[in-house]
Amino acid sequence: MQNIEKNLNKVRNNIAHLARRYRRDPKDISLLAVSKKKSAQDIRTAYSALQINFGENYLQEARQKMLELSDLEITWHFIGAIQSNKTRIIAEHFDWAHCIDRLKIAQRLNEQRPDSMAPINVCIQVNIDLETSKSGVGLEQVASLAEQINNLPRVRLRGLMAIPAPHEELESQRKPFARLRHELTLLNQNGLDCNTLSIGMSHDMEAAIAEGSTLVRIGTAIFGERL
Repeated sequence: MQNIEKNLNKVRNNIAHLARRYRRDPKDISLLAVSKKKSAQDIRTAYSALQINFGENYLQEARQKMLELSDLEITWHFIGAIQSNKTRIIAEHFDWAHCIDRLKIAQRLNEQRPDSMAPINVCIQVNIDLETSKSGVGLEQVASLAEQINNLPRVRLRGLMAIPAPHEELESQRKPFARLRHELTLLNQNGLDCNTLSIGMSHDMEAAIAEGSTLVRIGTAIFGERL
């Protein structure tokens, strides 16, 4: 249990160190603890160490944890692929959805979001390297999809998300993130209010922070290896 708190502090210190290296305010970078395959007790331990944002990939697993942790004010992020038959549960129980790759999914979230809840925060998933193994839209499709999503009243477009192809060198890692950052700038120049770049994991966190990440996704470095 104590390891989770120690690991969290280590990750937070690393984020702060990298932010300062690239002349950024550490407060502008949020940590999303990827808690898939981890127990509700592990999440409770992290929460007691002031971690608020948790990311889940599997709906059935996530719903069970939500029930067990209903006494905590957790911000839940759905970070898995979103199929049409998953949208109602996401709309009714999550605060964020990170992998919007087509208008139909955003429309279903909008229709199914309860009026008693604030609009669900969403990010458009960009297939920044056009990999056939990954979901997401190409950069040339982002502006059109963003405009359409922005018209949905129960959905709030927050920004862009991407998982680039892996690279070892820092400069190679930075290039796709830079293209994504530029696209976010263009969206805002066109009148949208987008403030989120959901980019960066353990292996490319420095590159993501260097290029403007506002939310990094870290799992194993916090909770340990998944069984």
